Amino acid sequence: MARTIKIDNALQKRFSYTKKKRKSRELRIYFLIVCEGEKTEPNYFKSFPTKIGSIIYDIELEGKGYNTMKVVEKAIELRDKSAQKYDRVWAVFDRDSFPAKDFNAAISKAKYTGISCAWSNEAFELWYLLHFQYRNTAMNRNEYKKAIDEAVNEQKKDKKKTFEYFKNATDIYTILQQYGNQEQAIQNAKKLMQKFDGQQYADYNPATTVYMLVEELIGKSSKLNEEIKEKLGTFSKNS
Repeated sequence: MARTIKIDNALQKRFSYTKKKRKSRELRIYFLIVCEGEKTEPNYFKSFPTKIGSIIYDIELEGKGYNTMKVVEKAIELRDKSAQKYDRVWAVFDRDSFPAKDFNAAISKAKYTGISCAWSNEAFELWYLLHFQYRNTAMNRNEYKKAIDEAVNEQKKDKKKTFEYFKNATDIYTILQQYGNQEQAIQNAKKLMQKFDGQQYADYNPATTVYMLVEELIGKSSKLNEEIKEKLGTFSKNS
């Protein structure tokens, strides 16, 4: 079954109006997402639905195996050199074993240069686990793998075929949609972030801001939706 992005009624009405005005026209929202991982994060984000009505989410993904600061610097470089004006530019990276000062500096530089950050401390897999449970104690990557395995297998009706999480898996988005709860993950991530304040991001463990990027990709970011409404207004006038 095809998946669609659900957004608010006001935007839906504007889509209908746009279609009536000129069916052949489509509004594109351009994303650039630069990831620390070469496959794990890109495989996940490229699995999101990208079309709703007359709106296309045009997503460009870069995964190069960079460290934290290099991810931000690459996002800045690609943004500044591109002939395409991006609506959103994101840097996606983990704390892992990188020094605290490097992790903090990367996030601060991103904010200063207008790059959005979807960071996780300490691993991207925290975001996966939050689809099943709220976890407020620090874990290492191996512990996340075990917890994800247990959470998915607990939800599976077919107990004969055991799920095992592998890094770089191409079907993890589908698995999370089938057995987990994306809205629960968003709320769990927000709850974790409410515990922290200040700019010592390396001390925020566990924590993740991946939910902010996900909200934009599924049409639940109020800020991005307002920008889309403005674009649709211009779009309709020019149709």
